[in-house]
Amino acid sequence: MRVFDELCPKPPTWTLDWPAVHAAFDWVRAMDGVPQDAVHHAEGDVAIHTRMACEALTRIRGWRDRPESERTLLFAAVLLHDSAKPFRTQVDGDRITAHGHSRAGDLMARKVLWEMGAPPRWREHVAALVRHHQVPFWALERPDLERIVIRVSLLASNDDLATLATADIEGRICGDRGEVLENIALYREYARELGCLDRPLAFASDHARFQYFRTPGRDPGYAAYDDTRVEVTVMSGLPGTGKDHFIRTHRPGWPVVSLDAIREQLGVDPAGDQRRVAAAAFDAARGHLRRRERFVWNATNVSRQMRDRCIGLAADYHAKITLIGLEAPPAALHARNNARDRPVPASVIARLAAKWEAPDPTEAHTVELIDTR
Repeated sequence: MRVFDELCPKPPTWTLDWPAVHAAFDWVRAMDGVPQDAVHHAEGDVAIHTRMACEALTRIRGWRDRPESERTLLFAAVLLHDSAKPFRTQVDGDRITAHGHSRAGDLMARKVLWEMGAPPRWREHVAALVRHHQVPFWALERPDLERIVIRVSLLASNDDLATLATADIEGRICGDRGEVLENIALYREYARELGCLDRPLAFASDHARFQYFRTPGRDPGYAAYDDTRVEVTVMSGLPGTGKDHFIRTHRPGWPVVSLDAIREQLGVDPAGDQRRVAAAAFDAARGHLRRRERFVWNATNVSRQMRDRCIGLAADYHAKITLIGLEAPPAALHARNNARDRPVPASVIARLAAKWEAPDPTEAHTVELIDTR
C-alpha cells in the first residue's frame, strides 16, 4: 500500500511524521477530541493515543528488524486499531466506554482499505489484527483462547498481534502497563507452544479444520473422519462482484438456489423484508441436500452470521462446503450494478458494504477470495 509505505517511519531516524499522517486520513482526523477512560488512557484522546502507539511501534526492536513490507503492514494496523472508537464511544457522566470497537474496527478497516485498493490478503491480515488487538491483554482470562489463537494464525499472525498489542499498551499512560506486558508475553509463549506463533496451525485435513471450528472442545490435532456426502458451493459478495458469471463459468450445470431469482418470483423488493425470500431459499436447499444433490447457494452473504446459516444447514447434511468470496473495487462494482436491467439501489449496497466480513478459512472446507476487477 503506497500511502502507508510513504508514511511508515524508516531508518535511520525512525521518525513519525504525524502531521502528514493526520492530513492523509479522514478516519485519523475523526479521532481528534474523542475522549477515553482516564484510568487506562491518561494520555488523552484517541488521536493522541494512536500517535503514541505509532511512536511506540518504532521503538520495538522486533519491528525494526522486520522487512519493510511487514513494517508497513503493522504500521497500518496500529493506525487503524482504534479507528472505530469515534463511533463507539459513549460518555455517561464520568464513565467513558467504547464497547465493541474492536469488531467495529474490523469492519471499518476492511471498508477503508477496500476503498483504498489494498490487496485482499493484506487487507484481511490488517483487519484480523484490528479485530483481535485486545485479546493478548486479557489472554489468561479467556476460555476460548485456544480457538482465537488458532484463528489468528490462519488469518494473520500471532507474532504480529502481540507486536500490535505491545505498541498499543506502550502508547498509553496507565498504571497496569507492566501487568499487561506480562500477559502479552504469556500470549506469545502460548501461541509458540501451540506451534502457531509465526505460522498458521497445520491441521490434519480441511475437514479436521472445518470440524474444529464447529465443535466446542475439539482437539485441534484430531484427524476427523471425512463423512461428507455432497458438495455445496456458497457464494459471498456485494452486488456487482460477478457471482452469476462465476457460477456460469465454474459451476456449469449445477442447480442454483438464487435469492435474486426467488426475490423476483415472489415480487419482493431488494430493500424490503427478506424473510419470505430466505424461507423459500432454505426450503429449496433442504431439497437438494436430502437428495444428496450438489448445488450452489447464490446470495450476497456478506456477514459471517448470514453465511453460517447456510453453512450450518449444509454441514448438518454432511456436505463438503466450498465458500467463494468475490470482490471488486468500488468503481467496478458500481459500474456493473448500474449496467443491470434492475440495479440494486445504492443505499442497499452501502448498507451491505458497512457490514461486510470477508470469508475466512475457519468457515468452510475450502475458502477462496477472488478479485474480479
